[in-house]
Amino acid sequence: MFTVCALYHFTRFDNPPALRDPLLDLCLAQEVTGTLLLANEGINGTIAGSRSGIDAVIAHIQSMPGCADFEWKESSASAKPFPRMKVKLKKEIVTLGQPNVDPTAHVGNYVEPQDWNALIQAPDVVTIDTRNDYEVGIGTFKGAIDPETETFRDFPKWWEENKERFHNKRVAMFCTGGIRCEKSTNYLMSQGVADVFHLKGGILKYLEEVPQEDSTWEGECFVFDGRVSVGHGLQEGPHVLCHACRRPLMPEDTKRTEFETGVSCHQCVDETSSRDKERFRERQKQMQLARARGEQHIVGLD
Repeated sequence: MFTVCALYHFTRFDNPPALRDPLLDLCLAQEVTGTLLLANEGINGTIAGSRSGIDAVIAHIQSMPGCADFEWKESSASAKPFPRMKVKLKKEIVTLGQPNVDPTAHVGNYVEPQDWNALIQAPDVVTIDTRNDYEVGIGTFKGAIDPETETFRDFPKWWEENKERFHNKRVAMFCTGGIRCEKSTNYLMSQGVADVFHLKGGILKYLEEVPQEDSTWEGECFVFDGRVSVGHGLQEGPHVLCHACRRPLMPEDTKRTEFETGVSCHQCVDETSSRDKERFRERQKQMQLARARGEQHIVGLD
């Protein structure tokens, strides 16, 4: 059994490149896999490994500038969720593309999971799912608005085009683990929205703490690891991943004529050219050959 740790923390890193190699070296030494992002604004990512390996990485992150009190969320996976370890340097740890947004200055009001249902069921509250469209497609809170954005960067444009719909409403926002709401609530406050709330710990914390019989969550929650989705109690969901477009599929979707492992599914078959598909087939062939030789994926340093 693998321990999966999802984490983020907004703090000021004056020199992210100096933090990268020691963090990567420790993860490799502890056989921890996953992806961590470093930027001037902080750290974000999901990793998996043994209990002792995760504990060692958490202790190291706590020693980094401004991270002594960072929070993380844990779950488990029966199979190795990530093939390799990557520590990447980024401009933003979650990309909104709004340079004046600063979650360390102020954010919306945190709402504990046990108080979330009462808030979103209030008649003067509008609930907005800040995740991408393919994530919303497999599960969301009952009655939540789906902005149908392909990336988080699209959210400000969607808000500008739709904000009049929410005049004189309190706004409740949620995402997978909470990080997108740190930025989106700060953004809405900068746009003059007075009453902004967000789910503390995100969907993952809600599914962990709120009993299924009391839940207003419908479907599964997409996660960015080998489990693909989780449900109540953070139990692994039924979904698999299309490795061509990275969208979630139900097992029965792999029986459809449009599905070809690593090449296409019914959601992306018309989005790529014949040349793209040939390239994907060659990639899939090389992956299968590597597996047959028992080779590991090369550690990513990008």
